[in-house]
Amino acid sequence: MQLVNQCTKYRGLQGCPELGQILSVGANEVKGNVTTYNNVMDYYSTNPGPIDDSILKDQDKHVSAAVWEGQERGALRCHEHTSKLDRWLLTESQIELVKRAGFGYLRLIPAISLDNPLISALVERWRKETNTFHMTVGEMTITLEDVAYLLGLRINGEPVIGVTYTTCDSVCIKYLGKAPDSGYTSGGMVKLSWLKEAFSVCPEDASIEDVERHTRAYLLYLVGSTIFSTTTGNKVPVMYLPLFENFDEAGKYAWGAAALSFLYRALGNASLRSQSTISGCLTLLQVNLNYKLQRLCRSFLQCWSYYRLNVGRPKLHHNPIHECFPFVLRWKGKQNGPTSNRDVVFYRKALDSLKATDVDWCPYANISHTIIPESILNQLILGRSKTMLICFDKAERHLPDRCLRQFGIHQMVPEEVQHWERKTRGVDGGVDLSGKMEAEINEWENRRFHIVEAEEGIDEGQYVNWYSRITRRLVGRPIPISSEFQRMNAALRDIAHVADTLSTHGMDDLQIQAVTRIRYIAHECLRDHAGTSTVSLDNSESEAVKKIRGKERVRRRGTSKRRRKDDPEEFYASGMHIQVYNVPNEVDHEQHLCLTRNPGHGVMENNGTTEADQHEVEEVDEDHLSHGSEENPCESLTNVGVVEQASLGTSEDVTHQNDFSVTA
Repeated sequence: MQLVNQCTKYRGLQGCPELGQILSVGANEVKGNVTTYNNVMDYYSTNPGPIDDSILKDQDKHVSAAVWEGQERGALRCHEHTSKLDRWLLTESQIELVKRAGFGYLRLIPAISLDNPLISALVERWRKETNTFHMTVGEMTITLEDVAYLLGLRINGEPVIGVTYTTCDSVCIKYLGKAPDSGYTSGGMVKLSWLKEAFSVCPEDASIEDVERHTRAYLLYLVGSTIFSTTTGNKVPVMYLPLFENFDEAGKYAWGAAALSFLYRALGNASLRSQSTISGCLTLLQVNLNYKLQRLCRSFLQCWSYYRLNVGRPKLHHNPIHECFPFVLRWKGKQNGPTSNRDVVFYRKALDSLKATDVDWCPYANISHTIIPESILNQLILGRSKTMLICFDKAERHLPDRCLRQFGIHQMVPEEVQHWERKTRGVDGGVDLSGKMEAEINEWENRRFHIVEAEEGIDEGQYVNWYSRITRRLVGRPIPISSEFQRMNAALRDIAHVADTLSTHGMDDLQIQAVTRIRYIAHECLRDHAGTSTVSLDNSESEAVKKIRGKERVRRRGTSKRRRKDDPEEFYASGMHIQVYNVPNEVDHEQHLCLTRNPGHGVMENNGTTEADQHEVEEVDEDHLSHGSEENPCESLTNVGVVEQASLGTSEDVTHQNDFSVTA
């Protein structure tokens, strides 16, 4: 929904610093228009930020910008393959090899009941510029310490990097003893189903070589369905296989750091608004990619949230005193707690109103360390390392200095985020990424020299003031978009009236030019509104969109049927006809130039897809995408009806209107 875009030209007045001066000059002449100033102030009071865009430079590309414009995308989806891990019948010798490779704890993690709306609301607050969640109380993130505690993966060691492949045959024959048929491969990826069919049962009389091959296949399936799950959900790159050639050497890799890098990249991709809302042309592939997040990433993120935030946290079935490692096991299975009526909007509002008392900054402080393996305890200091995390071509910055309170340290204003290039995998087979990622590897190797330490005499008030200016304060609108549009329209009329009636007597040339500029901008916006007198939103949805939202609606148990006008998010999402009132043209067209705009341009909604299209999209991996330009000339238009309406009065009239002024 892009109704807000119909009045974005009003923001052009922000670039006119003379506005305040002109309004004050004309105050004595138009005393009855005090509401003009109030409307302008109301606009800024509902501006969600950032006020200072030096940090969040990609706000226009972020999903929160789309949500603010009324474009709901629903809950994220995922593919499920972890539940099939228990179909692998591992022998004792295989289990020992898995432990030596560093995945003894990861294989124990069961399926966890997912709260997709909660995860989706968290993704809306993730910022790829800082690799942190921008909460109302400050920045938070998933750190290397969290990975060690929750997943039991090694966070210290060699970077997970190696050679890329564009075909599977040679590498599979070398490390697995056989190659899959062409139907099971796609470029340098192999289907998980082939690995399970060919290697899930190791013969009792298997040779040591065959045992190792079956174990490598299991490890490839394990990482491909959990920490390194692709957006296709059913394939895994074979480039990880050579890292399992020697199981003891495999255990020396920093798998936890690689998993966190992979998660950061996935969160960053999922936090982007769809390509359609940027360019105006629906890109089905991009939309589907942004909606997906691998299951273990979701489980890990959800458990991290349960430990840190009192939002959607369920009641435990057991006493936390009887903890077992890794700590993600605390939340295994289904938990008690009402979740049937909780959708993305519910959690979005909860995070928008998050208080300091809802945050547990140090959730592991009271957990006995006697159950934590010594090998994990010795690595925890790296949880405060400001370094680069590496997983082949995915290099992401770990910035604990932005979240010091998670380590029990007073938060200071963090250093400026150093720019880094998000590289993509080489398209040629046999490419060793170690040379391509030399700078990132050097930064990782120096990680122990960049441990963030506490500083004395820190005044967190300075941080709070700084953070309030650089962050995105709100994701959801506190005022419904229809009401805000009407108020903005009335404010424009007030401004236009002030500019039209203001006497220029005694003004110099610059001031007269400023008045003319204000008058032109205001009337130009009003003409745009008159051109789209009434924008009607079609209440119908494509079958594909209905299918996407179906699961979430089922969980609400019919609550969506009762839309309340006092709940802007719920009411707005239900589908309605919004009126944009006609404004008479009071501008001399020979005196003022008219800006060209597309006739009939109205509200854009996500186009539907057929079931076949959905299936095809799920077979595509993000590494094989070619991202198009953001300046796509194509536009997606929905059914837009223009109906002439009586004009609205000034902002004083609007205050007496129903905030929703809608037609059924």
